[in-house]
Amino acid sequence: MSRLIVVSNRVNPPPAPDQTDGEGSVGGLAMALAAALREYSGVWFGWSGKTTPTFTGQLSMQRVNGVTTATVDLEDGDYQEYYNGYANKTLWPLFHYRVDLTAYDRSFGEGYDRVNKRFAETLLPLIEPDDVIWVHDYHLIPMARELRRMGVTNRIGFFLHIPWPAHQLVVTLPRHRPLVEAMFDYDLIGFQTEENRHAFEGYVTTEVGGSAGPGQILSAFGKTTRAAVFPIGIDAADFARITDSPRARKVYDRMLAHSVFRKMVVGVDRLDYSKGLEERLVGFERFLHDNPDQRSQVMLLQIAPISRDEVEAYQDLRSRLDGLIGRINGAYAEMDFTPIRYVNRSYRRDELAGVYRAARVGLVTPLRDGMNLVAKEYVAAQDPNDPGVLILSRFAGAARQLTEALIINPNSPEEISDALSRALSMGPGERRQRWDSLNHTVQK
Repeated sequence: MSRLIVVSNRVNPPPAPDQTDGEGSVGGLAMALAAALREYSGVWFGWSGKTTPTFTGQLSMQRVNGVTTATVDLEDGDYQEYYNGYANKTLWPLFHYRVDLTAYDRSFGEGYDRVNKRFAETLLPLIEPDDVIWVHDYHLIPMARELRRMGVTNRIGFFLHIPWPAHQLVVTLPRHRPLVEAMFDYDLIGFQTEENRHAFEGYVTTEVGGSAGPGQILSAFGKTTRAAVFPIGIDAADFARITDSPRARKVYDRMLAHSVFRKMVVGVDRLDYSKGLEERLVGFERFLHDNPDQRSQVMLLQIAPISRDEVEAYQDLRSRLDGLIGRINGAYAEMDFTPIRYVNRSYRRDELAGVYRAARVGLVTPLRDGMNLVAKEYVAAQDPNDPGVLILSRFAGAARQLTEALIINPNSPEEISDALSRALSMGPGERRQRWDSLNHTVQK
C-alpha cells in the first residue's frame, strides 16, 4: 500500500488515537491528518518551529503516537522573509481581501521560493516511488514545482485552507502568474468552497488563456490539473463525546455559575483581522444600545489567543481591540456586571467544548474565512434538548453548509444586533429544529 506524505508549514504533535480528554489545543486538522497518517503508515514533514543562524537541512525524525514526523529548522532570514514576510504579510492579507494590509516586497518573494526549494531538497530523500504526497496551504504553493524539477513523478495533491481571492485581487500580486503556474504541477488542487474553486478557474481562463474541461480539469501553461471542492469537517461524534468528559462538564458548570441569571454569547477566534473581531464588538455594542432592557441579562465571552505578534498589523489590531472593549465596558458595566469578558489565551479542546455547551449563542463573524471549524464545533457541543443558536457570517466557508444558522453580514452592526436579539429570544422549538438540521450537516 502507498504511504502518505503530508507536507505542511508546521508539524503539530499528533494526538494519541485513543485520546478522550481533549488534551492540548490540537485542532481538527491535526486530528484528521494523524488518523490518515496512521492508516497509511505515513510521514508528516514540515518546519520544526525553531530557527537557526544557518540553514543545515538536517532532519529530525520522531515517532509520536503512531505517526512518524520529520522536521527541519529554518534559517533566521528565512523565517523573516518566508514566514513573517511573504506568507503572513503578503499572501494571508491578500487572500483575505485585505489589499490595504498587503506588503509587496521582492525579498519576501525570494525568501518564499528559497524555503520551498529547501523544503523540497530536504524531503526528497524520504520519498519512495509509490508515495502519495499531500501539500497543505498557502505557505507551500511552489512545493510541487520544486519537487518536479528534482525529478519527482509521484502523485502530489494540494489543499488550500484559506480563500482563493477574486481574479481582480490576484493580479495585484507581483509575479502572480508564476505562483499560479506552480499550482499546475499538482495532480489535484482542493478548495474549501465552490466559490473559491470558481475564482481560481476564473483567473486561469481569463488571465492566462487557460481552459476548463469536463471532470473539473483545468488546462494552462501546457499542463493540466484537476481543481475540486473538499470542505473540511470535524469528527463530530468525537467532539460530542469530549463534551461529556469530566473536564468539559466542570467548565460547563463554571460557565453557568459565572453567568447566572444571564445568557452567554461566545466567540472563539485566533486574534486576526480576518476574524471580524472589531466588527463583532461594535455589533454587540449596538445590541446593548438598542436593547436597554436586556443589558444586564447578556454577556459576551470573547476568547482570542494572540497570534503573529511580530507582525505590525496584529499589534495594531490588539491595541484597537483593547481600546474598544474598554470603551464598551466603561459605558455599559454595572457594579456587579461587565458585559464583555476578553481572554487572550488558548484552551484545551475539552474546555472549549464545555464553554460552547454553556453558551446560548455562538457568534462566528469572520470577514473572510476558508471554512471555520469553530462553527461546527459549537454545533457538535450543544445539548440536543436545549441547544444554543449559531450566528454565522455569510463570508465563512461554513455558511455554504450551515444554512440553518442565522446568516449575517459581519460588516453591519445592525445585522449583528438584530441577530443577537432574535437568537436570545428564540423559543426552544425553533432552536431544536435549527440545531437538528445543523447537527445533521456537521455529522455528515
